Amino acid sequence: MAAERGVFVRARSRTLTAFHQDDEYQWKGPFYFIQGADPQFGLMKAWAVGDTNNGDDEWGEEIKLAEQAVQAINKLNPKPKFFVLCGDLIHGMPGTQWRKDQERDLKNVLKDTHQDIPLVFVSGNHDIGNTPTRETIEHYCSNWGDDYFSFWVGGVFFLVLNSQLYFDSSKCPELKQAQDVWLSEQLAIAEQQKCKHIIVFQHIPLFLRKPDEDHDYFNLEKSVRQELMEKFHKAGVKAVFSGHYHRNAGGSYAGLEMVVSSAIGCQLGEDTHGLRVVVVTDEKVAHQYYSLDELSSQGIGQELLAMLGEHN
Repeated sequence: MAAERGVFVRARSRTLTAFHQDDEYQWKGPFYFIQGADPQFGLMKAWAVGDTNNGDDEWGEEIKLAEQAVQAINKLNPKPKFFVLCGDLIHGMPGTQWRKDQERDLKNVLKDTHQDIPLVFVSGNHDIGNTPTRETIEHYCSNWGDDYFSFWVGGVFFLVLNSQLYFDSSKCPELKQAQDVWLSEQLAIAEQQKCKHIIVFQHIPLFLRKPDEDHDYFNLEKSVRQELMEKFHKAGVKAVFSGHYHRNAGGSYAGLEMVVSSAIGCQLGEDTHGLRVVVVTDEKVAHQYYSLDELSSQGIGQELLAMLGEHN
């Protein structure tokens, strides 16, 4: 298998070794990264046949879309600092028939990402199960790297969280507790280091449009959400980027922006298969969602490019 261990720089020991931390504490001027979500190999067929539990035996369409995404990213100039995939890498739940093949095929596509563009992986519910266990999380970690970790890029502090532990940790409560302790420690470090911005990646959005909306499959339960929002707000987190919804959405809570990006793969709404370009400047975190066709043919728009050049 061409894309087995060693092809990706994975997160280990709760950090992303692609970036040398000592070099990255300082602000060096504007930069950008690419956010994608839900390549979810297998969902398009399953959705089309109306059997999301067993109908995921084909994913040729998703392979083409993921290839288009990688090609579009590789063409960008200047290059993004990294490419983050916010969960549901594949559709097959833990223990299902096609899962291993879907993982293999996604790795084969992603290995063509330019070597100067690190890949950042976020665990989704299909990657570790709606009710994860120690075993499903260990399997994910052996394939894609740690399920939660932090890293620095150019004075900006990034946190990757396992949102499934906030959705349903009933089979592994000790793992949720460990992530909670770690998160508090990380936010304290960010404050100490006087970082420029703090940005969070997780699969399940805190909320889709309003902080007080009702809980359903696509957001976090209200009390859990409130606790996280408050924690993030107090720490000065600028934005949380998620997927899971297969549509674009978002809102804000006391200056904390919630950004929900639609899928590279199967669309459940009116949006197109796409990626989000996120520009980080001294003052703000600006972003725009592009269809894969648009990003492939035209690249990043002038407005965002101008922001990158502001202080260079």
